Amino acid sequence: MAINEETVARMAKLARIKVDPQNLPTMVEEFSAILGFIAQLSQVDVKGIEPMVSVTPMHLKQRKDTVTAGDISAKILANAPDAREGFFAVPKVVE
Repeated sequence: MAINEETVARMAKLARIKVDPQNLPTMVEEFSAILGFIAQLSQVDVKGIEPMVSVTPMHLKQRKDTVTAGDISAKILANAPDAREGFFAVPKVVE
């Protein structure tokens, strides 16, 4: 994909970032280098390699996906500073 000054200016506008027109050529070079690196990475053969969570071996903690009775709203609302009719009560913020 070719990046030009018009594309960089459009991306800056979409990201709401002010970019001086004199800096556009530098940003074109930087974006082109990034896209070149991504293209280089896409050429790497990763078949048979398992996705990693971290660079160090670790396992994610998992819990059993079981249905529980729930119905603990009274316990949850006991921690609320103000609860009414089975809901958390919050101050009005819109007038």
